[in-house]
Amino acid sequence: MKIPFYRPDVSKKELSKVEKVLHGEAEGVVEDFETKFEDYIGCGHALSTSHGTAALHLAMLAIDLKRGDKVLCSVNAFPSVPEVVRHFDAEPVFIDVDEWTYNMDIDKLEHYLEEHSNKKLKAVIATHIAGQPMDLERLYNIAKIYDVKIIEDASAALGATYNSRKIGSTGADITCFSFSPHMKLTISNGGVLATDDLEMMERASLLRNHGIVKEEESLSYIYDVVEIGNKYTMSPLEAAFNTAFIAHQDMAIERQQELAARYNERLKGTHHITLPEVHRDHAFFNYIIKVDKNRDGFARDLLARGIETGLHYIPLHLMSYYKNKYGLRINDFPVALRNYQQILSLPIYAAMTDKEVDYVCDNIIELAKNRV
Repeated sequence: MKIPFYRPDVSKKELSKVEKVLHGEAEGVVEDFETKFEDYIGCGHALSTSHGTAALHLAMLAIDLKRGDKVLCSVNAFPSVPEVVRHFDAEPVFIDVDEWTYNMDIDKLEHYLEEHSNKKLKAVIATHIAGQPMDLERLYNIAKIYDVKIIEDASAALGATYNSRKIGSTGADITCFSFSPHMKLTISNGGVLATDDLEMMERASLLRNHGIVKEEESLSYIYDVVEIGNKYTMSPLEAAFNTAFIAHQDMAIERQQELAARYNERLKGTHHITLPEVHRDHAFFNYIIKVDKNRDGFARDLLARGIETGLHYIPLHLMSYYKNKYGLRINDFPVALRNYQQILSLPIYAAMTDKEVDYVCDNIIELAKNRV
């Protein structure tokens, strides 16, 4: 049996939406997607983008990030997070992680802010790993005390909740989503910048399409450029697909939670394997275990049996660019380093069957028995 790390679940609804676009029958489909996304999340404004990184980059533009500003982020995040900061010649500051949620350690975040409070501290990018949010109530309180913006990276948290409210509607300055989360390469791309701040939304909207403005009464080819922007618009095809996608996202999350419960039941007590801990609402976009010895060898053995796995993530201070740029040492973030040596993401997605989960579990249990 072959178990891919991700397999898209495409319904007739997605196909029908895309077909209408191909036949020229879906005028205003991008705007319709944004409206439906606002309704789904419960946010004030949603701006569609070409991909999740575009949403993050626009977020930096919206908060008016400048050269020399500092943005705090988890050392356990996808490279797009510090990358968008560096594009402004601003400085990412890495914070170590919680050992069990893999999210930024909020105690260490608060300690850094206590010790380094200054005008150059601009924002915190909070990444929600695997669909389990940070302690947002505490995070927002810290942001008020130290006057920093909160940008939530919800690449793996579309439809996830915090205290029964969807991520993106809980109080962040901006939340960024992706329709192609890391290592789960879907057949449609796209991102969304969500906020309740109209001023930031208008700025991001302007810069999403080259800083172009048009007069309502003018011909369509008459326009002006009022600021330097970029081309980050979502295509009508992707908007159509993603509109249908979010219509069954809650059901997908329910299925992921069912699969996680099955993993928990089957793998409980397996030697050398530590199961994920649930500290608050968890959507299980990733199911992350710890393998106490030779994680990579374990992953290779699973792959030989047709089971693909992932890793969320290689700590950013181990990346050559950041290591050399900021003189970071391998032991500067000991929790992230220790986790990195053990964590492994197993396949989990709505299209996965119970039989496939059992096949993964059977092989993990068998392989674990032979590890000394």
